[in-house]
Amino acid sequence: MPRVLVVGYDPEAVPGIDGPAMRSALDAELERFAGEGIEGSMVLVTADPSTVPTFVDALASRPWDVVVVGGGIRKAEPLLTLFELVVNLVREHAPEAALAFNTSGGDSVEAARRWLS
Repeated sequence: MPRVLVVGYDPEAVPGIDGPAMRSALDAELERFAGEGIEGSMVLVTADPSTVPTFVDALASRPWDVVVVGGGIRKAEPLLTLFELVVNLVREHAPEAALAFNTSGGDSVEAARRWLS
C-alpha cells in the first residue's frame, strides 16, 4: 500500500480561520486516501520552530512514497522560510519520497496520485 504524508499549516494557528471546520475538512481528506487504498497521514506545523521536531519525527517514522506540501505553507509569502525548511527537511529525512503540492486541503489525494505509479 502506498504511503503519503501530508504536511500542512495548522489551521488553529491562523487568525480568522474556523480552525475546527478546516481540521474536519483535512480529516475528511485523510479518509479519501484510505478509500483510494493509500495509507495517508498528516502532520500540522506552524512558523514556531517548536513544531519542527514533530515534523521530523513524522518523516522518520516510516518510508514515504510521497510527501504532499500544503498550499497554506507554500502560498503565504511570510511563510517562505517555513516552506524552504519543510522542503529541505523532506530531502534530508525522506529522500526517497517524491514531493507533491496541493492547491487546497481538498486535493491532496490528486497531488499524491500524480507521483504514485
